[in-house]
Amino acid sequence: MTEKKPAAADSSRPRRWLLWAIAGVVIVGAGGVYLLSDGLVAGGSVDSQPTYRVHEGPLVISVVESGTIKSLEQVSLKSEVEGMATIIYLIPEGTEVKKGDLLVELDASTLQDNLIQQQISVDNAEASYVSARESLAVARNQAASDISQAELNYRFAQEDVKQYTDGTHPQEVKEAETNITLAYEELQRAIEELTASEKLYSKKYISQTELEADRLTKKRAELNHELAVASLELLEKYTSPRKLDELKSDVEQMRMALERTQLQANADVVQAEAQLKAKEREYDQQRTKLEKYERQIEHTKIYAPRSGLVVYATSVQMGRGPRRSEPLEEGQSVRERQHLIYLPSADSMMAEIQIHESSLEKARVGLPVRISVDALPGVPFTGRVAKIAPLPDAESAFFNPDLRVYPCEIHLNGTHPELRTGMSCQAEVVVEQYTSTLYVPVQAVVRVGNQPTVYVRNGDDFEPQSVEIGLDNNSLVHVLSGIEPGQDVLLTPPLESTVDTSEGQTPMTELPVVATESLPAGGAESGAVSEVGGLESGEMPARPEGGPNAGGAGGFPRGGRNPFENMSEEDREKMRERFRNMSPEEREQMRKRFGRPGGGSGRARRRSPGSGEAGGGAPQRGADGSQMGGGPQTGDGAPQTDGGGGGGG
Repeated sequence: MTEKKPAAADSSRPRRWLLWAIAGVVIVGAGGVYLLSDGLVAGGSVDSQPTYRVHEGPLVISVVESGTIKSLEQVSLKSEVEGMATIIYLIPEGTEVKKGDLLVELDASTLQDNLIQQQISVDNAEASYVSARESLAVARNQAASDISQAELNYRFAQEDVKQYTDGTHPQEVKEAETNITLAYEELQRAIEELTASEKLYSKKYISQTELEADRLTKKRAELNHELAVASLELLEKYTSPRKLDELKSDVEQMRMALERTQLQANADVVQAEAQLKAKEREYDQQRTKLEKYERQIEHTKIYAPRSGLVVYATSVQMGRGPRRSEPLEEGQSVRERQHLIYLPSADSMMAEIQIHESSLEKARVGLPVRISVDALPGVPFTGRVAKIAPLPDAESAFFNPDLRVYPCEIHLNGTHPELRTGMSCQAEVVVEQYTSTLYVPVQAVVRVGNQPTVYVRNGDDFEPQSVEIGLDNNSLVHVLSGIEPGQDVLLTPPLESTVDTSEGQTPMTELPVVATESLPAGGAESGAVSEVGGLESGEMPARPEGGPNAGGAGGFPRGGRNPFENMSEEDREKMRERFRNMSPEEREQMRKRFGRPGGGSGRARRRSPGSGEAGGGAPQRGADGSQMGGGPQTGDGAPQTDGGGGGGG
């Protein structure tokens, strides 16, 4: 039934607009006809005007909002299993549990299979890691061996050069010189022997053969000497330089071979280290995944971290618009990070309310709060405002972009085991509280030149009196100065007092009355009317600042549109002509006519600072502690303030 009401209201809205338009034309026409009769000329008497007698009394300036009781210290348990998981066991809601009791068990069969496969992957990764580690050790050993051998060859090549220059070459030269010396000695001896043989042969002591043998010996000695000299020359010019160049080249080759060996060895070691790191990381990754599966399996069983009362998260979230969750039950699939169970503690409780932006300037952290719980009627609770959100509630703004409410936390004083999470409550944030002060209904105060003004009875007339006001509670406004107790103030101030004509605006006395609206209950004796301006200029009446659903000066009946929007241009022109032909006296008499009881004063309702377009909304408490009337709901879901006054004159 609740969901069908807005639809019904929307379907009947065009009908109401038509009725308002017809009523406006009829009333204006009746007013014009009545001006021609003698009944309106006399006007209404002062005694018939609704008034309020000013007196001193207790006054509470407060903001009242509905909310929900919650635990201040609440443990929230949620699913930590990745993806979706099915509930195979769920403890009944409302069960008193102790620390360590099993609350929820999720299906872990898939995780068990994944765990076995992951264990195999871990074993393979570990084998690869060990192999890479041994390969690195081999690469380092082989690199050290190759570098050592290359360094040895390089050092040997350097020593070969030094050995040849300092040892081998001088020795070869000395051997060649020795050979020359020996060949020369043999040659000299052969020459002497040949000389002696020739003397002996001349005396016929030796034969011709012996002489020829000595000559041959001499010849051989000469050749040996020449050969020894040539060998030394060959050694000095060719053999020794070539050998030295070869040895030096070997040194350079060994040096370059050593560099190549060092680079290759380093490359092999680096490659082996990289393979080892890769295998190690792969092994760590596989092992981490294995530990993750083990933790996931552990998370399939949720145990109570402390003693408490089991409350399903879906029970708290149920009924919160299109995003409400289905009741939690076995066999249901839950997602990761989804809240499943709350374990609230009754040791400390709080109330969570949402303050409308129009009342935000009144509320502040530290203010005292009176709380009443629907489930515990007559049991008073107290607390203090602990936190006001810096930003409006995103969910409320999403569903209704015109609604701006700010979440507020109120911490309750004392321990209340009888309270339960989710109970509905009403919180009254006490902004100011006076034991004895002056106050008047909010509709009695209008602004003249931006100065708060009330109309005070002076004999047979009402005179404007400037006042200094404080805050209001949407019903009564605190008066700081300007009036005295016992004075009577007019609850339906004159129309001209609601418009500041200093900026060239049209006075209200020149604007026709087109529709009436009953004065809210709470102390006024007659009704009030809404004004629509701008007819004499030929323009359509402007919408009030608060929007189409707001009441006040220049406004239209709540829930309706401008009744002149559906009128033809011919009808508009006739209405303009009728009001242009009125004299100032006739207009004044018409204004007084509609200011008498039953007709309203034609006043523009003053909107309190705490009401705004949506009004602040919740029922307020008057000076005597009784609950004041609230208002109808506007399109944004916040209650509309009627500004009903308390008390009478």
